[in-house]
Amino acid sequence: MRRTAVPVGLLAGVVAAFGYVAAVDPNEPGHYPACPFLQLTGAYCPGCGGLRSAHAFAHGDLAAALHANALAVAGYALFAVLWAVWVIRAARGRPLAPRLGRVHLWAAGTVVLAFTVARNLPFGAFLHP
Repeated sequence: MRRTAVPVGLLAGVVAAFGYVAAVDPNEPGHYPACPFLQLTGAYCPGCGGLRSAHAFAHGDLAAALHANALAVAGYALFAVLWAVWVIRAARGRPLAPRLGRVHLWAAGTVVLAFTVARNLPFGAFLHP
């Protein structure tokens, strides 16, 4: 159990954060600060709609979560997979040693940039939060 303490602690923090967002609706004004990037530029950043996405996801509404921020939902799935791998490796006494090279980081950056650009163009209106 000691080997899995850190991943379990991280999961507890994530569950607490999702629990808070599930309880305090970001669709109601005044609960969370507005996106400064959106206020300054009028363009959606890659995180815009992330809280609404988490709220919908926590309530089991996958369609609304995808509509609010599809990239965030993909991030939730990626987190779940990586967390499961981490717990399994920790339970077996093996460290989690991800080998992220430049290609992985450039690919992630490209996906985030493409998502950001697409959601701000007319054909990407379906990606607006």
